[in-house]
Amino acid sequence: MKVTDHIHIKDDSRIPKYQQIVDGIIENISSGQLKIDDKIPSINALSEHFLLSRDTVEKAYNILKDRKVITSVKGKGFYITRTKLISKVNVLFLINKLSSYKMRIYNSFVSRLGGNSHTDLHIYHCDESLFLNLLTKNSMAYDYYVIMPHFKTSALHHISSTDEVLRALGKIPESKLIIMDNDLQQLPGTYAEVYQDFEGDIYTALTQGLEKIKNYRRIIMAYPARSVYPYPKRILHGFRRFCVENKLPFEVIDEIYDDTVMHDGDLFITIEESDLVSLVKQVRDKGMVLGEDIGIISYNDTPLKDLLGITVISTDFDQMGRSAAELILEKRVEKVKNPFRLIERESL
Repeated sequence: MKVTDHIHIKDDSRIPKYQQIVDGIIENISSGQLKIDDKIPSINALSEHFLLSRDTVEKAYNILKDRKVITSVKGKGFYITRTKLISKVNVLFLINKLSSYKMRIYNSFVSRLGGNSHTDLHIYHCDESLFLNLLTKNSMAYDYYVIMPHFKTSALHHISSTDEVLRALGKIPESKLIIMDNDLQQLPGTYAEVYQDFEGDIYTALTQGLEKIKNYRRIIMAYPARSVYPYPKRILHGFRRFCVENKLPFEVIDEIYDDTVMHDGDLFITIEESDLVSLVKQVRDKGMVLGEDIGIISYNDTPLKDLLGITVISTDFDQMGRSAAELILEKRVEKVKNPFRLIERESL
């Protein structure tokens, strides 16, 4: 049986012809007709057989090479290099930074997607150029693209996207794109999304704890105005709205300094882990009692915060990963708001 017997090119199909070639080669592998080290037709031979342009066949072969399914040997031709994962769902997972909670999302995603999948994780460090290079390098090589869009400006402020980023995302077929974490309202089209509402979430979560929060003299948020991994300003907007609407005295500072002034009845809200560590240390060094003299609410939950009894306002990272995986498994295209809540512990 020839390789071409399992490649069916349909002129009236909405599937691009290069993709039909890719699917046909994969079908040959799945059915056992092709094994590792087997030779496949040359670009010229396949284009002549199906009366296709050379560019169409070359594009299909480049996709298979990007997936490391085939390889080219100079002067000899193309050969099968991988038979595992062919029938699996291949996912490119792009996150903006490496952190414990981002990894919880990733691990939950991979676990829920199950064994019939392969997920490549890449970190672009909020850098637009690195992000665009990763997308260009992996163009058309994956079945799904799961992307957390968080970028930084030259002044180290947060931005959800740029014109270049939107153009690059627009080239991904909508059915293959899943936006995670950050609601990308600027991106047109119909695509799947599992997102946080940064302004609304913090406002709602703090409202859940209003009865305790209003007993404090002043609420101080440590929001880093500039950061290598900046946070959405919508977090700050939601905090301010909560305080103003409830007539609560508040202050915003860039960070928790080594000699931050503290008074009995202060409630601190921290975002960065380093600020939380510095704050807890200073509270202890000054002989204050956490949850009585000084209150602390931290942004984003971790097992260590649970162990230390730190109250948090946090999205459900495990649920975010599961929801994204279920969109793929169930082939759903919809926007899903991820749960966010206040988790009260001893520090409040």
